[in-house]
Amino acid sequence: MTDQPFVVTEIESQPDCWRRAADMADTARTRLPGAGERVAVVGCGTSWFVAQAYAALREAAGQGETDAFAASEFPRHRRYDRIVAITRSGTTTEVLDLLRAVRDHVPTVALTGDPDTPVRELAGELVVLDFADERSVVQTRFATTALALLRASLGESLDRAVADAERALHTPLDELVGAEQFTFLGRGWTCGLAQEAALKMREAAGAWTEAYPAMEYRHGPISITGPNRVTWMLGETPAGLREEVAATGGTFRAGGLDPMAELVEVQRLAVAVAQARGLDPDHPRHLTRSVILDTVSGRP
Repeated sequence: MTDQPFVVTEIESQPDCWRRAADMADTARTRLPGAGERVAVVGCGTSWFVAQAYAALREAAGQGETDAFAASEFPRHRRYDRIVAITRSGTTTEVLDLLRAVRDHVPTVALTGDPDTPVRELAGELVVLDFADERSVVQTRFATTALALLRASLGESLDRAVADAERALHTPLDELVGAEQFTFLGRGWTCGLAQEAALKMREAAGAWTEAYPAMEYRHGPISITGPNRVTWMLGETPAGLREEVAATGGTFRAGGLDPMAELVEVQRLAVAVAQARGLDPDHPRHLTRSVILDTVSGRP
């Protein structure tokens, strides 16, 4: 009997991880940006998409101007009151280089799954989510737990998200496993989740996936939609979109769960598609758990 991939256990643990994140939100809030601060949130890969979601949520909550950047693209000429770095491994070169460059000028805080890494020495404050760290290369529970903590720190209740995630662990997905193509859509903070959903399908399953803001979908991307292709909306569906997808012959999906719980469904689907294609979802092709570069050559 084949052992279950690590990522399956990690996906299934998310409701419990989110509960723990909610419980630690009050303590973590003292290290996170305060109301009125101008904030930049940075990360790489999945962590960048979490940064995008948090930035949109923080601004929507009236907490202050918040920008999100891939760590390598941070505009160092801009002034911020605080920088929030998200790094599961605590070893990602671009994040560490940025923290090193700004540490004498800007207060910083890092969310990490492993505090015993170089990020400890470079970030001004740490928020440690070691209970959500992962063995799989593919990020699932660390990313969603970081976002759960950040949502709770903004005063959101996670009760619905946790309950919906428990439902999402049992949603039938078999009919989607054989789809040829997937497009994920979001609005506001869920644009970051849509990008992350697409990344999970690409990483774990090598699937043809794209992601867009929902209102941009009509401006070109809908042209690829058709039979055996899926358009998946994370969050509130724009009026008329379901009908437009149906007219192409494509499959439209909008489950109505908390968007983070919908992402759990996508994670499960990515694993199922990978396994159907004979791929190892724990160890995607050409990827490692952390990108650590030779700072001279810029190569791994």
